[in-house]
Amino acid sequence: MRGVLYVLSAVIVIVLGFWAYQQNYRTQETIGEVRKLHSEIGEAHARLRVLRAEWAYLNRPDRLRDLADLNFERLGLLPLRPQNFGTIEQITYPPAALDPIVRSIELSSSNAPDGEEPL
Repeated sequence: MRGVLYVLSAVIVIVLGFWAYQQNYRTQETIGEVRKLHSEIGEAHARLRVLRAEWAYLNRPDRLRDLADLNFERLGLLPLRPQNFGTIEQITYPPAALDPIVRSIELSSSNAPDGEEPL
Protein backbone atom coordinates (compact mmCIF):
# COMPACT_ATOMS: atom_id res chain seq x y z
CA MET A 1 0.00 0.00 0.00
CA ARG A 2 2.88 2.34 0.81
CA GLY A 3 4.46 1.70 -2.54
CA VAL A 4 1.29 2.69 -4.35
CA LEU A 5 1.07 5.84 -2.23
CA TYR A 6 4.71 6.74 -3.05
CA VAL A 7 4.19 6.11 -6.76
CA LEU A 8 0.93 8.11 -6.76
CA SER A 9 2.66 10.99 -4.92
CA ALA A 10 5.55 10.92 -7.40
CA VAL A 11 3.12 10.96 -10.35
CA ILE A 12 1.22 13.90 -8.82
CA VAL A 13 4.50 15.81 -8.29
CA ILE A 14 5.56 15.12 -11.89
CA VAL A 15 2.16 16.22 -13.27
CA LEU A 16 2.20 19.39 -11.14
CA GLY A 17 5.78 20.12 -12.25
CA PHE A 18 4.80 19.69 -15.91
CA TRP A 19 1.76 21.97 -15.38
CA ALA A 20 3.92 24.63 -13.65
CA TYR A 21 6.47 24.37 -16.48
CA GLN A 22 3.78 25.01 -19.11
CA GLN A 23 2.26 27.85 -17.10
CA ASN A 24 5.69 29.47 -16.84
CA TYR A 25 6.16 29.40 -20.62
CA ARG A 26 2.63 30.71 -21.23
CA THR A 27 3.29 33.53 -18.77
CA GLN A 28 6.60 34.41 -20.46
CA GLU A 29 4.87 34.41 -23.86
CA THR A 30 2.08 36.66 -22.57
CA ILE A 31 4.59 39.05 -20.99
CA GLY A 32 6.37 39.25 -24.36
CA GLU A 33 3.10 40.06 -26.12
CA VAL A 34 2.32 42.77 -23.55
CA ARG A 35 5.77 44.32 -24.06
CA LYS A 36 5.26 44.27 -27.82
CA LEU A 37 1.84 45.94 -27.44
CA HIS A 38 3.33 48.60 -25.14
CA SER A 39 6.00 49.39 -27.70
CA GLU A 40 3.38 49.57 -30.49
CA ILE A 41 1.27 51.92 -28.34
CA GLY A 42 4.33 54.09 -27.70
CA GLU A 43 5.07 54.25 -31.42
CA ALA A 44 1.42 55.13 -32.16
CA HIS A 45 1.57 57.95 -29.59
CA ALA A 46 4.76 59.25 -31.18
CA ARG A 47 3.16 59.19 -34.65
CA LEU A 48 0.11 60.97 -33.22
CA ARG A 49 2.30 63.71 -31.71
CA VAL A 50 4.04 64.18 -35.07
CA LEU A 51 0.70 64.36 -36.91
CA ARG A 52 -0.66 66.90 -34.42
CA ALA A 53 2.48 69.02 -34.80
CA GLU A 54 2.17 68.87 -38.60
CA TRP A 55 -1.52 69.78 -38.41
CA ALA A 56 -0.73 72.77 -36.18
CA TYR A 57 2.05 73.83 -38.55
CA LEU A 58 -0.14 73.56 -41.64
CA ASN A 59 -3.05 75.44 -40.01
CA ARG A 60 -1.09 78.51 -38.95
CA PRO A 61 -3.25 81.59 -39.63
CA ASP A 62 -0.48 83.46 -41.47
CA ARG A 63 0.16 80.46 -43.77
CA LEU A 64 -3.56 80.05 -44.51
CA ARG A 65 -3.86 83.77 -45.20
CA ASP A 66 -0.93 83.60 -47.63
CA LEU A 67 -2.48 80.57 -49.37
CA ALA A 68 -5.82 82.35 -49.68
CA ASP A 69 -4.09 85.39 -51.19
CA LEU A 70 -2.04 83.23 -53.54
CA ASN A 71 -5.08 81.32 -54.81
CA PHE A 72 -7.61 84.17 -54.72
CA GLU A 73 -8.39 84.07 -58.46
CA ARG A 74 -9.16 80.35 -58.36
CA LEU A 75 -10.89 80.07 -54.96
CA GLY A 76 -12.36 83.52 -54.41
CA LEU A 77 -11.86 83.35 -50.63
CA LEU A 78 -12.39 86.59 -48.73
CA PRO A 79 -11.38 87.37 -45.16
CA LEU A 80 -14.08 87.25 -42.51
CA ARG A 81 -15.54 90.58 -41.47
CA PRO A 82 -18.14 91.49 -38.87
CA GLN A 83 -20.66 92.08 -41.68
CA ASN A 84 -20.42 88.37 -42.57
CA PHE A 85 -22.11 87.42 -39.33
CA GLY A 86 -25.84 87.63 -38.68
CA THR A 87 -27.77 88.96 -35.73
CA ILE A 88 -30.03 87.16 -33.31
CA GLU A 89 -33.10 88.65 -34.98
CA GLN A 90 -32.21 86.93 -38.27
CA ILE A 91 -32.45 83.44 -36.79
CA THR A 92 -35.56 81.59 -37.87
CA TYR A 93 -37.14 79.44 -35.22
CA PRO A 94 -39.40 76.45 -35.89
CA PRO A 95 -43.14 77.14 -35.91
CA ALA A 96 -45.09 76.78 -32.70
CA ALA A 97 -46.36 73.34 -31.78
CA LEU A 98 -49.70 72.20 -33.17
CA ASP A 99 -52.79 72.55 -31.02
CA PRO A 100 -53.81 69.37 -29.19
CA ILE A 101 -56.67 67.27 -30.56
CA VAL A 102 -59.76 68.15 -28.53
CA ARG A 103 -62.36 65.90 -30.12
CA SER A 104 -61.84 62.37 -31.28
CA ILE A 105 -63.09 60.79 -34.48
CA GLU A 106 -64.65 57.35 -34.38
CA LEU A 107 -64.02 55.07 -37.31
CA SER A 108 -66.22 52.15 -38.23
CA SER A 109 -65.41 49.30 -40.52
CA SER A 110 -68.03 47.42 -42.48
CA ASN A 111 -65.66 44.44 -42.79
CA ALA A 112 -65.53 43.72 -39.04
CA PRO A 113 -66.45 40.11 -38.15
CA ASP A 114 -69.63 39.50 -36.20
CA GLY A 115 -69.31 40.03 -32.50
CA GLU A 116 -66.26 42.32 -32.72
CA GLU A 117 -66.34 46.04 -32.34
CA PRO A 118 -65.01 48.15 -35.19
CA LEU A 119 -61.74 49.94 -34.70
